[in-house]
Amino acid sequence: MKILGISGSLRRDSHNTRLLRAAAELLPSGTELAVWEGLREIPPFDEDHESDPAQEVILFREAVEEADAVLFVTPEYNAGIPGQLKNAVDWLSRPYPDNALKGKPVAVIGTSTGLFGAIWAQDQLRKAVQFAGATVHDEELPIGQAHEALDASGLPIDPDQRATLEGILAALVALAEDVKVG
Repeated sequence: MKILGISGSLRRDSHNTRLLRAAAELLPSGTELAVWEGLREIPPFDEDHESDPAQEVILFREAVEEADAVLFVTPEYNAGIPGQLKNAVDWLSRPYPDNALKGKPVAVIGTSTGLFGAIWAQDQLRKAVQFAGATVHDEELPIGQAHEALDASGLPIDPDQRATLEGILAALVALAEDVKVG
């Protein structure tokens, strides 16, 4: 089982990227997490190039298509999805309705240094990928005050949040297994 992890943050010391990498420790046995590192290189979505996208877009779409499921980890900028992440989802959603996200099991989590833990960005991202045709696990994991809430590896310190993360990951893997069987 292969999960593709996508962090919506471009920042070198991102709390979200740390959380994404640390989530690999909680995945069910036999599940691999591959982290997509090319978000920065995805050009702005341009419908004029939809049928002939840049090589970075082609590689991104292929990585999503080859994965059994996708785990998005998003910060929140101005009460919403970071622009580069939304742009990447726009590329994945095309051509509609047969796109890289169609039927793909997806989970969305996030953290922020604010109190609300990127909850609005998570909600917006879930709506965007679901609209594109993904099968979205709807459980939320808002982790506020990331600078205090994550341990050195990037996992939540709070045992309830850690258990929720583990449950979301298990549910994502179960969704992916159902898709493989179906």
